[in-house]
Amino acid sequence: MKTAVATIEHPRTEAPNPDIARSPLHMLKIAKYVVYDILRNRFVLAYLLFLLVVSMSFFNLENDPVKGMISLLNIILIVLPLVSIVFATIHLYNSYEFMELLLAQPLRRSDIFLGEYLGLASSLCIAFCVGVGIPVFVFDGSMRGITLVVGGVLLTLIFVSLAFLSAVLSRDKARGIGIALLLWFFCAILYDGIVLMSMFAFSDYPLEKAVIGLAFLNPIDLTRIAMLLQLDVAALMGYTGALFQHFFGSIWGVGLSLTAMFAWIAGPLWVAARIFRRKDI
Repeated sequence: MKTAVATIEHPRTEAPNPDIARSPLHMLKIAKYVVYDILRNRFVLAYLLFLLVVSMSFFNLENDPVKGMISLLNIILIVLPLVSIVFATIHLYNSYEFMELLLAQPLRRSDIFLGEYLGLASSLCIAFCVGVGIPVFVFDGSMRGITLVVGGVLLTLIFVSLAFLSAVLSRDKARGIGIALLLWFFCAILYDGIVLMSMFAFSDYPLEKAVIGLAFLNPIDLTRIAMLLQLDVAALMGYTGALFQHFFGSIWGVGLSLTAMFAWIAGPLWVAARIFRRKDI
């Protein structure tokens, strides 16, 4: 009788293999599925065509590829972060049912979350590289073009990371999209106004080092500065341009800029992943 009870209380079931549950292959498979799904999305295809048409138009309207890149840079610094953060936020909210299904499997939450990020970020990066990268390398394959494409890819990764943070901060979809739009508005528009007002208010004090430090607090500003230095238009920025040329043109400046950009990618994504692991889906 005791044996029968013990058998009922402790049935023989095959325990999941912890090595399989923690395998990074699951994350890559999820990312692969997300890439295939998003690249068929009409909005992403429209985004790719928009970038391609705009890029070809700017380069064909100007005989000088430098002028075409300056015009294209203004579009990239505004449109690319906006599309990345809004589309990624909406997509993550729409993927909650898919993630709930995956959570029922022997998978770690971090693998599911990072798989979603890799798939979504890769899809938007592919759209950007096709829409902007191909025309840029056709018309100007110099270091200017490489800097523009690399800067656009890093901005895409950063604002997708910020989108994931916005989505996990609130379960309400409207509030999450609102947080994402506020982050974009702050980085793309409001931040520059705050910096200019601060420089004007404290114009009697030496602000050289402070201005350089403030540039690291905004990834859009870092991309703009790096591109303007490659386009040799830093002289139009006066003394500030000379200061940027001296610092960001050095090896240390380039290394610190890339480190800051990768920190902007990893920081929000790490915080979002920690919140997601403890979040009740």
